[in-house]
Amino acid sequence: MKQTPYYFLLPSILILAFTSLYPICYSVYYSLFNWRWGDEKDFIGLNNYIVLLSDKEFWIIVKNTFVFAFFACFFEILIGVLLAIYIDRIKVGSTIIRTVLLIPLMISGISVTMLFKVMLNNMFGIIPYLLSFIGLKSDFFGSYTAAMPTIIFLDVWWQTSFVFIIILAGLKSIPNEPIEAAKIDGATEWEITRYIRLPMIRSLLFLVLIFRSIDTLKVFDIVWGTTAGGPGLATEALQTYAYRVAYSFLEMSKSMTVMVLFSIVVIFLTILYSRLNKDL
Repeated sequence: MKQTPYYFLLPSILILAFTSLYPICYSVYYSLFNWRWGDEKDFIGLNNYIVLLSDKEFWIIVKNTFVFAFFACFFEILIGVLLAIYIDRIKVGSTIIRTVLLIPLMISGISVTMLFKVMLNNMFGIIPYLLSFIGLKSDFFGSYTAAMPTIIFLDVWWQTSFVFIIILAGLKSIPNEPIEAAKIDGATEWEITRYIRLPMIRSLLFLVLIFRSIDTLKVFDIVWGTTAGGPGLATEALQTYAYRVAYSFLEMSKSMTVMVLFSIVVIFLTILYSRLNKDL
């Protein structure tokens, strides 16, 4: 009878094994071959890993991916937490504000890219037109220096709502007693937020950090839909690189090698965040 609850988990475990574990094992297996679609494949051991890890372009792409993930996560969590803290204190009109802030989260990634490709277009975009009045001009997606910040801005605009709604829910669940006691003792709003509110939602903050870190590391749609990794390798990410290698160069085994290395990084980060959460 003690084992009965585990039987209820069996369907979920089977689905997870089929949708996650099987593709990972499949990728690990074929990363050891030289497979360019078709039936022919030659076993080459770890050669794909050696070639990939010794490729300078690959490390540029890794750097791009982590730069994007770091700054996107930083600004999304910072802005999302600040918005949640501020709106949690608003009594009138908070429902309308929450609804408006959630609108970007309802839009698909490819729709976001199409929207901003029009708004930032140098020929007829509204943003370059407005910036021209103060003497500013930039090729947002075509400039080597401006492309990455523009992609980061798009993701921040799109996904900050996710951080906001999770943190706001956590703040709403905090009991009033500790806050009222702190106010009686003369604590300021900043001190209440720093020493009571944020520590009590620490687990949620780590959860949001894990979700956003993984999501930004596997960025694909907003990069592919705007710059397709360009100009040059300025915005090329691991996911777009793996897609290009598989479907443009037909090097499936190399693409799977990229995904295996990416999976190892994600697993490592998840374990690291879990350890940090326990230590803190």
